[in-house]
Amino acid sequence: MNINVETIIKDNVVLQLLITVIVAIVLHILLRALVSAIVDRMVRQRNYSTKGDEIKRRDTLKGVLRTLTTVVLWVIVVLVLLRQSGIDLGTLATGAGFFGVIFGFGARGAIQDFVSGLCIIGEDQYRVGDVIRLQIGSVMLSGTVEDLTIRITKLRDLDGNLHIVSNGTPQSITNLSYEYANVNINLPVSYYSDIDKVEKVVNQVGLDMASDEKWAKDIYDPISFLRLNEFEESAMLIKALGKVRPAAQWAIAGEFRKRIKNASDENGIIIPYSKSEADDNSNSQSGSSSSPQPKIKQNHKR
Repeated sequence: MNINVETIIKDNVVLQLLITVIVAIVLHILLRALVSAIVDRMVRQRNYSTKGDEIKRRDTLKGVLRTLTTVVLWVIVVLVLLRQSGIDLGTLATGAGFFGVIFGFGARGAIQDFVSGLCIIGEDQYRVGDVIRLQIGSVMLSGTVEDLTIRITKLRDLDGNLHIVSNGTPQSITNLSYEYANVNINLPVSYYSDIDKVEKVVNQVGLDMASDEKWAKDIYDPISFLRLNEFEESAMLIKALGKVRPAAQWAIAGEFRKRIKNASDENGIIIPYSKSEADDNSNSQSGSSSSPQPKIKQNHKR
């Protein structure tokens, strides 16, 4: 008894649908692997300043291209399934034309998001893992990019909140972790302090951090004395600046502040505080022989 497989498949619509779905799943798996291989090759051909930048770019491109190929593949599969089910795609397209016009007016925002997403990805404005700041009207959002698609960006802030932002919404984008970052610190010192001595202490603390095994890999240029930046009512502001690994500037700045406080105490450099703060501390410690502990005010712009 000869079994004609082609005839059986042709006469069995359910079997046709099942085969189509199986083929689509296999193609989906192969396309994901192909996208990964192409992206890996593309990324390797370009020189990046750090390994972290290379990883961010690779992960971003893989996520976007996999999503795009998946959407295109399954749209085609759905059309094939409809045709195999006996639905006339020409009639369906004619009926959908009217609704398409209506939908088009309502989808202008989505189209803008897609175009903006393509620009963000194509121009490498930011990647998954970058720390960015978005200006949306009068609202400023900042955090780490957890996911980036053609339409939306998912941003996680320091409080753990996840912000989902349409790519066409922000008026401005600031990337705080692209290629390198600066530690930019204003250090207040008393008018009685020797500026030359302050410069030496600041530079020495910066060099010590740069030679510390824990911090050395994240510091490109040691934090150093830049200039006497400003005269204030009760203090001189010294600006210190250093170049560091992207997204490491906040941890490094915190460690530098701690070390500069200890070094200032050891070298007799006074970090001033307001008289009202001293009076408040004195009142809270009435009866105690110990001197009040000043609050250190530092203006770290980032």
